Amino acid sequence: MILDHISSFSKYNSLNPLFAKVAEYIGQIDLGQLPLGRHEILGDDLFVNIVDAKPKSREAARIETHDAMIDIQIPISAGEQMGWTPRHYLVEAPYNADDDITFYEGLAQTYFIVEPGQFVIFFPNDGHAPAITDNTLRKAIFKVKA
Repeated sequence: MILDHISSFSKYNSLNPLFAKVAEYIGQIDLGQLPLGRHEILGDDLFVNIVDAKPKSREAARIETHDAMIDIQIPISAGEQMGWTPRHYLVEAPYNADDDITFYEGLAQTYFIVEPGQFVIFFPNDGHAPAITDNTLRKAIFKVKA
């Protein structure tokens, strides 16, 4: 997992061949002006979903992992609390290949806040519980082929 300010995103380009495209896209687009839904950048290998995440408590926010894609999450309308647990500590659960997601039971080990202007990268080994907020939250979720 990586948490940083959006102005520093290009420093991570060497971690995945598609991260440079994400940095370029972020530099050219005002994410807050994009309509809800999926916006393709490089087909199924790289796209961004603009979503209105419903508020959740820590108890309701399910820990998830993705095998095929890396998540880059950027809150747009307000700060967002997220949970994190290394996959190594999660109890094995069924993987849904169609949606590239595994859900886990229990609470995350660590919680932190991501503010607008910041981003968090979740790799396949990062269990994450997003959208812990009191109000609906607009956010961008980049999906990057791992």
